[in-house]
Amino acid sequence: MSDLSPHQALGALLQRAGFDQDASEFHGALCGALCVRLPADIDPLQLLERVSSEPPAPETRSPLLSLRDATLRELAAPDSGIRLLLPEDELPLSQRARALGQWCEGFLLGLASRGGLNLRQASPEVREVVEDLTQFTRAEFDEGDNAEVEEEAYAELVEYVRVGLQLVFMELAPRQPAANDQTIH
Repeated sequence: MSDLSPHQALGALLQRAGFDQDASEFHGALCGALCVRLPADIDPLQLLERVSSEPPAPETRSPLLSLRDATLRELAAPDSGIRLLLPEDELPLSQRARALGQWCEGFLLGLASRGGLNLRQASPEVREVVEDLTQFTRAEFDEGDNAEVEEEAYAELVEYVRVGLQLVFMELAPRQPAANDQTIH
């Protein structure tokens, strides 16, 4: 059994695949792409730009496809409570807050991965979530005097992003036709 957190394990996998993005940014991009594209159209190895010119190790594709599929299952079952892939709580708050900003940046990149997406056609709630996540990418973290208050604020932001992700997915995600849907002529 691995001693790595899910965030650390994904980071190590991404490094082996030739990415230099943080695991949070990658997960955000994956979530954003799943909000606007069919899963079969999302190749996790092409989701973000790789820094390595070498082809990715073949053993990296399967776990990334599994992550894509598991993330889709969490998004499709709103009562399951999707978890954002962020660093563990034992790390300094400044590092976790920075990772949340990276997750938001990745999410916006994932949304933009579908050309022609027009957010003006989305509901006001979805537009507001996207605007807020855009602001979160620019936010800077200042450690205050009250660590408990800062932790609570961070937890509230994570919950807001999580619920916002669910809302965006429910409204924008393309629906695959059911296998038993048949067109009658």
